[in-house]
Amino acid sequence: MDLLIPSTGLLFWMTITFLVVFFLLRKFGFPVITSMVKERQAFIDDSLRKAHEANERLANIQKEGESILQEAREKQAQILKEAADTRDAIVEKAQDKARQEGARLLEDARMAIEQEKKAAIADIRKQVATLSVEIAEKVLRQNLKDDKAQMDLIDRMLDEVSNDK
Repeated sequence: MDLLIPSTGLLFWMTITFLVVFFLLRKFGFPVITSMVKERQAFIDDSLRKAHEANERLANIQKEGESILQEAREKQAQILKEAADTRDAIVEKAQDKARQEGARLLEDARMAIEQEKKAAIADIRKQVATLSVEIAEKVLRQNLKDDKAQMDLIDRMLDEVSNDK
């Protein structure tokens, strides 16, 4: 039975030892342990707060990134539209210039053709006149071989001149 019921002396010394250990722990151990627990709790709370702030910042950054991407897409679309408009304007201007240049070249060609035509007509007239004079000269030489034929021709010409007046 001694095992189940301790003796009073042992109980007294165990109580004194317990109180001394409890007092020492309360004086020196528990404050250190509680301060460490409070520090750990503060560290965990601070880490949670920082993690929450980081998540909020990340969400904000994602929103900003999406808005920047949207803005970049809009600017890209605007730049592409402006480039297409500029390209169309340049193409239209080049076509107009080509039409004007074509019309000018066509007009120059017409003028050159007209000048060549006039020159050709003048040359043909000159050749016809020269041929006519040569033919007339040959005909007159044949018809006016003798003096009588020459006198008849002179009389006819004088009659024609006097009848015209």
